[in-house]
Parts: sequence; structure tokens; C-alpha cells
Amino acid sequence: MAAAADHVFDPWDPAFVADPYPAYAELRARGRVIRYEPSDQWLVPHHADVSALLRDRRLGRTYLHRFTHEEFGRTPPPPEHEPFHTLNDHGMLDLEPPDHTRIRRLVAKAFTPRTVERLAPYVHRLAGELVAALVGNGGGDLLTDVAEPLPVAVIAELLGIPEADRPLLRPWSADICGMYELNPSEETAARAVRASVEFSGYLRELIAARRAEPGEDLVSALIAAHDEGDRLTGQELVSTVVLLLNAGHEATVNATVNGWYALFRHPGQLAALRADHSLVPSAIEELLRYDTPLQLFERWVLDDIEIDGTTIPRGSEVALLFGSANHDPAVFADPGRLDLTRAENPHISFSAGIHYCVGAPLARIELAASLTALLERAPTLALAAEPERRPNFVMRGLRGLGVEVR
Repeated sequence: MAAAADHVFDPWDPAFVADPYPAYAELRARGRVIRYEPSDQWLVPHHADVSALLRDRRLGRTYLHRFTHEEFGRTPPPPEHEPFHTLNDHGMLDLEPPDHTRIRRLVAKAFTPRTVERLAPYVHRLAGELVAALVGNGGGDLLTDVAEPLPVAVIAELLGIPEADRPLLRPWSADICGMYELNPSEETAARAVRASVEFSGYLRELIAARRAEPGEDLVSALIAAHDEGDRLTGQELVSTVVLLLNAGHEATVNATVNGWYALFRHPGQLAALRADHSLVPSAIEELLRYDTPLQLFERWVLDDIEIDGTTIPRGSEVALLFGSANHDPAVFADPGRLDLTRAENPHISFSAGIHYCVGAPLARIELAASLTALLERAPTLALAAEPERRPNFVMRGLRGLGVEVR
């Protein structure tokens, strides 16, 4: 018999959102799978189970490749939400093989390690410029001055989005990502639908322009692959670009501000990092683990599975708790302690299996660039005021992070 989450897990409670990690410890103590009625999901809090289920083909990001909504026992989304679902459901993150395999292969062909490495000088130069401006002003909001503009500019540069259009991207992305929270409101859904329509329309025009005049960018490369007969539909092309734009900066933004807030609350660790910049690579992995930017990843149960004697039937949804898995003492010694020298760090902040984040190498370059620039150019950076958490649970971040250069 599976345990119930009761009042331990409450993603709409500001106190829980502020610090969910003690509740996760209680969830792990209750068992390996926990029924949560408010979102009609099964919570999976242990690292071993989360890691295994991310690779288990009996689960999927979609079920529509095998079942209709009715066959799966699910109610179809409202017709007025259709623009969001059309956009979302044709991106590779929400597809399963063979469609996922085909699209990911095309993206990987264009989004190569060499492409990412070629961007590194641009990333470091831009990070340096953003941090120099912050220092010149004596401080500011680390979120809007560094954390947001860096990855947005980088993914836009990679995709070939004109500089003048880049301010459009973050608001569209934020509105679309609101739908990934648990039980989104109708107001959230309406914003996501509007953003989906506007974002799709913008990209169709951009794709038409790139088809007429190709460039050295990822959109042009995807168009070329499509035109060479690699079977990428027009909608899949739009959805893939939106996914790359959204995923290409959302987690990096939150990882940056979550990470710096953690460093400010652990002055000993920050001092050690300032004294030894060679810790930057391990620091990035630990900061991604310690305050995970993506707390939860949902999967549909396509065939019955059993976890610790509990059968989870086909048609169910499981919520894989990344934040809890990253604090599982069975894997991480003293998981509540921030340790920038942690050697064994198999965190799952970039997921695993076929949906492992294709942009993880780029995210690591961006995080290293901004962290290094701030350590070098702002060695006296300090927290100016206690920040306010965003109310979102799934995508964990701050409304802002006020800092000062003393």
C-alpha cells in the first residue's frame, strides 16, 4: 500500500516553495512512491527510482503515439488551449520514439559539441561585458543584469534571432513555461496560448526569411536538414526552435540566481571559491544539485509498473522529484550541506535517458562564464537585500537578486 503525501507536499504553499527540501526528506522516509491526489500523480522521491524511471520505456512524455485520450482514460485538453498543445506536443521533449529519435538526431547534427565550443569565446566576452556593467553601477539585480541576458543572447545567437527581436523571447518563454506548473490556472493557460500563437507566428516568418537567405545559424541548419528530406515537418521545426529557445535559457537563468543565493548564504564556501577559481567546474555541479532549477519532471505510465510492491497502472502520471533525488542521502553524503569540492556528484538536474538535456554542455559553459566573470571582476559582490522567491514550484527561481559591489 503506497503512502499518501498528506500535507507534507504542498507546491502551492509559499513556505514549501521557499524550502521544499525538509519535506522531501519526509517524503523519502514515507516510501518509494507516494500518492498525491491534488495533482492526480504518483510522487517518486528517491534518486535510484527517479534515475531508473527516466530510462524506463514503459513510461513516456506522451501517450498519443500509442493511445487516444479516451483509450488512456484522460480528458482531452480544452479546444481553446490548442495553440499551446500544438506547439508543445511537436517538440522533441514531449515526443517518444520514433519521432523523438528522428528530431533529436537532426538537432544533434546541427547542435554539435564543435558548434557549442565555437560559441565559448562569445559567451565569455558577453559575460565579461555584463559583469563589467554591473560593477560599474556598483551593483544591481543579478537576475536582470547578468543571469537573464547572457543565456538569452547566447541561444538567440546560436539560432540566428536578430538582436532587435531578442527582448521578445523571455516574456514569451515565461508565459509558455507557466503551463509546466502543477494544475495551472485558466489565466496562466490563456497567457500560454497567446504566447504560443505570437511565438509561432514570429518563427514562421523567421524560418521563411532564413529559407530565402540561409545563414551560419542553427535555424538555417535545421531548414537545410528538412529540405534534404530528413522529414522534419513545418510544425516540428517551429516547435523545436521554441523548445531550444525556452530550454536554452530558463534553467540557466534559475541556476545562476539560485546558485549565487546559495553562495551568499554559505560565506565559507564562497570565500573558498574566491580563493581558488579552479573549483568553478565542481562548484557548478554542486550548485545545480544543491538548489535544483527543475524540481519535477512528469512521465505517463504507458504499461503497468511496480515500485516497492505498489502497482502503478497504465494511464497514471508519475512526478519524478529531481529536487528530492538530488538530496537523497543514499547517494549524496550530507546532502543538505553545500560542498563545492564534492567529488561524486551524480545529480540529475539535466535529466537522463533519451530526454537528457541536449544543451547541457552549453549551459555549463554559460554558468562557468558568468561565475568566473563575477569572481574575477566583482570579488566583493554581496547580497543587497533578501530576495523574494517566484511562486512557481516546478521551475525554481527568484523574482530578482539584488547585489552590491562593496
